Amino acid sequence: MITAVDTCVLLDVFTADTTFGPASRDSLGACLARGTVLVSAVVWAETSAFFPEPDSAEAAMDTLGAAFSPLERRSADRAGQAWRNYRKRGGSRQRVVADFLIGAHASLQADRLLTRDRGFYRSYFPDLMVVEPTIGSPRAND
Repeated sequence: MITAVDTCVLLDVFTADTTFGPASRDSLGACLARGTVLVSAVVWAETSAFFPEPDSAEAAMDTLGAAFSPLERRSADRAGQAWRNYRKRGGSRQRVVADFLIGAHASLQADRLLTRDRGFYRSYFPDLMVVEPTIGSPRAND
C-alpha cells in the first residue's frame, strides 16, 4: 500500500502539535507499517520550510521513513485541470494550485492520501482514497 502524506500531518508530527500530533503520529506509523509513505515535491517543499536548513528536513524525513516522490507530468496536468474546474465553479483563491498538486500526486502516484483536509480532496479528487488521522489507526473515507 502506497500512502501519500499531506503537509498538515507531517507538521503535526514534526512540531509535536498538542491537538493533532498524537493522532497524526499514530496514523503515519500505521501507514508505514502497511507499506510505503511518499512525500510529494510540493509537500516536501512546504514541510522543509519549517526547518532551519534543508539537511535538517531531509534527516527528519529519513528518520520518519518517508520517501521523496517527484511530481509526474500527468499529475501536474490533472492538478491544472482540477484547479481550472475549481475556479470555473467560482472557487476563491483561498485554494492555491499547490493543494491541487498534492491531490493529483496522491491520486495518480499513490493508493491513498493521509490528510486532515479530507473534505477538499474528496470534492476535487473523488477517486482518491482519503485517510484521516485518528487515534490508534487511520480511518479511510472512500
